[in-house]
Amino acid sequence: MTKQLIYTLILAFPLFSCTGGGQVSSPDKSISIHTGVEDGRVFYTVSKNDDVLLDKSFLGFTLADGPLGDDVAIAGVTHSSYSGTWDQTWGEEIVVDNTYNQLTVHVEEKAGAKRKFDVVFRLFNDGFGFRYEFPQQPNLGDFTIMDEHTEFNFTGDHRAWSIPYGANYYEALYEAKPLHELDTVSTPLTIETDNGLYLALHEANLTDYAAMNLLPEDGSSKLQVYLTPWSTGEKVFAKAPSVTPWRTLIIADSPGDLLLSRLMLNLNEPSKIEDTSWIEPGRYIGIWWGMHMGTYTWHSGPKHGATTENTKRYIDFAAYHGFSGVLVEGWNTGWENDWTKEGDKFSFTTAYPDFDLAGLSDYAAAKGVRLIGHHETGGATVNYERQLDSAFALYRRHGVKVVKTGYVSPLLDGKERHSSQYGVRHHRKVIETAAKYHIMIDNHEPVMPTGLQRTYPNLMTQEGVRGQEWDAWDANGGNPPEHTTIIPFTRGLAGPIDFTPGTFDFDNPVFPNTRVKTTLAKQLALAVVMYSPLQMASDMIEHYAANPEPFEFITSCPTNWSKTVVPHAEIGEYVTIARKERNGDTWYVGSITNGGSRRLTLPLDFLDEGVTYRAKLFRDGEGADYVTDPYPVAIEEIDVDAASTIELALARSGGAAIILSRK
Repeated sequence: MTKQLIYTLILAFPLFSCTGGGQVSSPDKSISIHTGVEDGRVFYTVSKNDDVLLDKSFLGFTLADGPLGDDVAIAGVTHSSYSGTWDQTWGEEIVVDNTYNQLTVHVEEKAGAKRKFDVVFRLFNDGFGFRYEFPQQPNLGDFTIMDEHTEFNFTGDHRAWSIPYGANYYEALYEAKPLHELDTVSTPLTIETDNGLYLALHEANLTDYAAMNLLPEDGSSKLQVYLTPWSTGEKVFAKAPSVTPWRTLIIADSPGDLLLSRLMLNLNEPSKIEDTSWIEPGRYIGIWWGMHMGTYTWHSGPKHGATTENTKRYIDFAAYHGFSGVLVEGWNTGWENDWTKEGDKFSFTTAYPDFDLAGLSDYAAAKGVRLIGHHETGGATVNYERQLDSAFALYRRHGVKVVKTGYVSPLLDGKERHSSQYGVRHHRKVIETAAKYHIMIDNHEPVMPTGLQRTYPNLMTQEGVRGQEWDAWDANGGNPPEHTTIIPFTRGLAGPIDFTPGTFDFDNPVFPNTRVKTTLAKQLALAVVMYSPLQMASDMIEHYAANPEPFEFITSCPTNWSKTVVPHAEIGEYVTIARKERNGDTWYVGSITNGGSRRLTLPLDFLDEGVTYRAKLFRDGEGADYVTDPYPVAIEEIDVDAASTIELALARSGGAAIILSRK
């Protein structure tokens, strides 16, 4: 979709000298930032409605040749404002408001090389972002960042939900702790303040830089940036002119408002893909869960899942039920090796003998379905980059428009962390190369998302979460019931999640003590709650065929939306999300709870007034309980309108899913 600028207002004020610093407020005046210099270092403070959220927080760097920011002055400041809108190619709504006030602080060393950098603060009504900019200058060409000394000096020891920096692929359970008890943690970091505000600390537009992590200073509530290093210890290799990613803080009055912020997207660049007509959201099935259940293997042999015959079964099922595609894992050679250690043995152009890529692509196309490609690299990025063009060209010849990539190895090429500058550079190369071949990407084991989907909307979804596959093989029994009531407010704030909801059979023949810890109705609701424009219905097709009535919600639920509202939200307790389909008037609702049962009253005031809707409810049935009997689903239909309410009785780790269609 072509982005449309609805209205624009830009005000620029002339540069003026201001050694004492500057200040700027959000458009609605609720948030304000003050800057200044103390003991030769630049600092900023942040207030919300005159209450200080961040006390003096200092800025600067250590470069390979010494400090940058320890003996500086503010040479001047610049103010500007902007107001406009843009349209998302796909998303949780169509139109995004982009209104902000901006302050640029021009910083210069007082002695020596007199190097310069700017700090740009951009304030929205729901938070702010700031970044460093290094202009071209005589005494700063190529440079190496050893540490970034950005601080977030919170005025209270607030409760924060986090995962540890050392968790492989960000696949960990979020825990709530006071700020001072945190170890080094990844972002997003979600915070509930002592006076009832909700904050989310993250970054936007991570480009050719290392990912930002956080750690408290000496057991305090002051958080410092820790950049993911290269294996040799450096954090970032840079060259002026250049910029850092934006450091972002969403400031919200409620948990639901966190989910509706588009601050991160606004701080990314507009789409670099002019014609986006080939980018198509959709829901798909896959030859995948059967591997986890021991029914199939990824490698060739008597139980090989990715055979021509089995893939045709999945294509037929997808076509009959209206799915857009079929993911096929294990089609290419290399799985017969210890691919977690020998990822360089993967070929991305050579199929196993029992998989006919060309024939299956034609078969799928004739039925209105597409194959979804799979590239597991085992973390061998050099091997993958050698084959990128030939692999994507092969897929394009056969009409494959989506590729799921994977990097199952704690270190890329045996040495570099996924979230290092090395990993960031690699993933950008994959996304840009895929765009050339009109291929969409579902990235597993990624760098934590930072809104790049605005710039490259072919980056559809990413993992970076402890997803539903953990319910297949986790030694501790699977994801706990509260997990899905936390991640929308944490990992979900970073962008679309490939969580893979939709399990219908909870028996696990491989690990009998491990299983999905939800009711079946909650699995339906997760199709709405877990936002992803590409979403897989995770289970094997036999289990869907055995449950046609609840399966109707999965097959009817879109993945692209024109509007999103959040009627209920409490982090770790429950959440209800309602979304309106992109190309119609039907609404879909998902409501989930943690390990406790509860009753919620759902107001339908988001519906169009004066219109009667037919509500089809899929909710926990009589006796439903995630431990004793997760399967009962009660299905009923009632007439409602915008003045109506619906009483939701959610079982333990239960849920409700609703279709609201105009009559």
